Amino acid sequence: MSFVFDPAPAVSVPVVGSAARFPVRRVYCVGRNYEEHAKEMGFTGREPPFFFLKPADAVVPVDAGTNARIAYPSLTKNLHHEIELVVAIGTGGRDIKAADAFKHIYGYAVGLDMTRRDLQNDMKKQGRPWCIGKAFEQSAPIGPITPAAQAGDIEKAEIWLQVNGADRQRSQVSKLIWNIAETIEHLSAAWELQPGDLIMTGTPEGVAAVVPGDTLEGGVAGLETIKVTIS
Repeated sequence: MSFVFDPAPAVSVPVVGSAARFPVRRVYCVGRNYEEHAKEMGFTGREPPFFFLKPADAVVPVDAGTNARIAYPSLTKNLHHEIELVVAIGTGGRDIKAADAFKHIYGYAVGLDMTRRDLQNDMKKQGRPWCIGKAFEQSAPIGPITPAAQAGDIEKAEIWLQVNGADRQRSQVSKLIWNIAETIEHLSAAWELQPGDLIMTGTPEGVAAVVPGDTLEGGVAGLETIKVTIS
């Protein structure tokens, strides 16, 4: 097979304890999935889950022990951090029941959903899609994937983010409005999940702006931490 130009290389994320890498197919994101974050965004209650996507090439793979650099994006004056637990799908399926969801998980990682909040808010006011606020280049730094069997009790893990060494976000994965299994059930009813899909499960309260020169470091207990500097 020939192409009119060379195709872009496959996007992949490192795997803890392996030289093999996890190839990324799609990045699904869950909106407003921690109650306190929903409140700071002006919403309350357990609304039905909703999803948006980032392109695979929004992913910035962050190796363990490194400090990745990402560029401050264009058009925005209000770039926000959102620390998230990322679920990596290893076995695909459609209409997966929550009781079977964990059979489809390859592992877990720590990720950042970087958001051009001013642009997102403008789109919300106009009833238009959020893509310009969420799906831009380098908007999804993701750390190494820990295989599920090595991740411990991920559903009770602490999740946290510091900016320049000061706490910004700190919560528990147990506070997800829609837990990991329920999220997979709802998501797989709308799309057929495939190996290589990543699910960013939502962010806790404490989202705020960052500026060039800021260093973000975050983690989920039991997983490799992630460190990123804005340039």
